[in-house]
Amino acid sequence: MSTESPAVSETVSPQLSGKTPWLAVEMSAVFLVLPALIAFVPIKVPLIPLLVVMALTCLWLLRRDPSFDRRQLWNAKVIRRADLLFILGRFAVLAAVLAGLLQVCLGKEIWGLKFPPEMWMLPRYKPWIWVAVMVGYPIVSVLLQNVVWRAFFFHRYRSLFGTGVGMVAASAVAFGWVHVVMLNWFAVVATLVGGVMFAQTYRRSGSMLLSSIEHALYGCWVFTVGYGLMFLYGSLPPEAREMLRSAGG
Repeated sequence: MSTESPAVSETVSPQLSGKTPWLAVEMSAVFLVLPALIAFVPIKVPLIPLLVVMALTCLWLLRRDPSFDRRQLWNAKVIRRADLLFILGRFAVLAAVLAGLLQVCLGKEIWGLKFPPEMWMLPRYKPWIWVAVMVGYPIVSVLLQNVVWRAFFFHRYRSLFGTGVGMVAASAVAFGWVHVVMLNWFAVVATLVGGVMFAQTYRRSGSMLLSSIEHALYGCWVFTVGYGLMFLYGSLPPEAREMLRSAGG
């Protein structure tokens, strides 16, 4: 990950050339307005089926565009040992930071968010569910999210944000903001930071596989160490949310 030159194409798709105003409206509607409606309007939207529909739609649009390099949807050949070591080293540091932060915040309510009363709750009390999450989450959630917020976003909105810092920031903001559906500030802030890292990884490598590996590391860690409910909260029924808020209080 040493080079700053992007591995993703810097050329705007001929199919999208001259459509910048429409793309700005589309991006705002799908990536900004839709999450806000799901979060704040009293309608029940199943999140995983919605993610599946979004990812399949994005894949369909990408496949229809001959200027999109389909190798970027996997591109295992470009992954170098140095890339993996960099990602693993950064993960080791940030995983320790996340664990330490949770240890300090156990049982506390901060800015309206109730932190869990203890760490490692999922592997300790529901080990089989934890195993299912460790296996299923990277496949069911991570790959689909990377199709939408990395491969599709980078290709579709290149005329709006370029391929440099602007695109990394836009992708990260969109990725963080969609987690407003979880109805807590931690999910938004954590995924905003994660979104920057995952977007940088995708931009530099041109490999959605590599960005998905990194994404899966952090996702599996937050479910393991004890942050998991913060990334499920918004999908729970109101009575379950109230039980969680009062737990340990």
